[in-house]
Amino acid sequence: MIDIKFLRENPEVVKKNIENKFQFDKLPLVDKVIELDEQRRKTQQEADNLKASRNAISKQIGALMAQGKREEAEEVKKQVAENAKRLEELDVKQKELEEETTKIMMVIPNIIDPSVPIGKDDTENVEVTKYGDPVVPDFEIPYHTEIMERFNGIDLDSARKVAGNGFYYLQGDIARLHSAVISYARDFMINRGFTYCVPPFMIRSNVVTGVMSFAEMDAMMYKIEGEDLYLIGTSEHSMIGKFIDTIIPEEELPKTLTSYSPCFRKEKGAHGIEERGVYRIHQFEKQEMIVVCHPDDSKMWFDKLWQNTVDLFRSMDIPVRTLECCSGDLADLKVKSFDVEAWSPRQQKYFEVGSCSNLGDAQARRLKIRVNGKDGSKYFAHTLNNTVVAPPRMLIAFLENNLQADGSVRIPEVLRPYMGGMTEIR
Repeated sequence: MIDIKFLRENPEVVKKNIENKFQFDKLPLVDKVIELDEQRRKTQQEADNLKASRNAISKQIGALMAQGKREEAEEVKKQVAENAKRLEELDVKQKELEEETTKIMMVIPNIIDPSVPIGKDDTENVEVTKYGDPVVPDFEIPYHTEIMERFNGIDLDSARKVAGNGFYYLQGDIARLHSAVISYARDFMINRGFTYCVPPFMIRSNVVTGVMSFAEMDAMMYKIEGEDLYLIGTSEHSMIGKFIDTIIPEEELPKTLTSYSPCFRKEKGAHGIEERGVYRIHQFEKQEMIVVCHPDDSKMWFDKLWQNTVDLFRSMDIPVRTLECCSGDLADLKVKSFDVEAWSPRQQKYFEVGSCSNLGDAQARRLKIRVNGKDGSKYFAHTLNNTVVAPPRMLIAFLENNLQADGSVRIPEVLRPYMGGMTEIR
């Protein structure tokens, strides 16, 4: 959420940012906010004047009573009563104006970084760098679920009967591989100085609206019926929520955490869920990383975060590339975002396996995550998040890139301690 003072002083900058995100229907909201804010400030000024005069009038009543001028005092008391009634009206109006202003401010997109390429949607995202040489083997790479089924590693039919499309049972060595990747990713991030955390898997509505836009919430989140709780769609929401309504001493920054959690997504608008695949599903597990830092350090941490994911995938011999999200592909709270995509030998193209985002102070402003500066000043922190690894998408990339001609799957050296020393799956 943008600082309303910034919007008030720089309306054309905010409008240009909206245009760069191709959200032209939101342009009138800027003028609407300015109008509401002006009304709010006038209302506040009138209320302040009435409160100031209340003290003077009280003294006047006391003086009149001391002089025995009861009738005059009673007349002044009527004025006090009228002022009190007006103050109540102003308080109600003030609250209504603040609520309406906040509601609109919540849908005005954050100011994107000047380096973000301008484009309408994900077709205009820009490749940044490739890591590793993509290989297309001289033997056929089956569809990922076919590879899993050869090892009796997945049961989609039973999952469909139990929960419907978008769910699966993982079994045997494939299930073990899934857990091995998560455990390796956990230790990988711990070795890079991050604190391991297992967060709550449900969050309250005020946390949900603090970390994401209304459109994202509607498309992603499962609501717990009868309770103010939502199943998390990704663990960074619960992790950022950990700092809600806190004042962090500046010397304690940065907060660097890596978390494990299951994730639950409606995938609304995904045009159906694959019946024979695990690329887009309702439930998966994930290792995540988040940073809460000083505003001056967020660009540095952004580069560190996406590089962690690149390094993790390369350590398992999987070629990847980074893709910068263009303006039209950025969620409203994001300042800048990179996708990490893994190479698919079967499709002979890259596909998304992780996303790194810098949200500036947008989440911190909504959640009131403040920093107590060494000079006594208070300011909003910057928040960032990035996927370390999210099976089963990671399993797709892993199986395709490590499949051997005889049908076995090679286990990279870094994963072998987590697979009981196995060098391959047969």
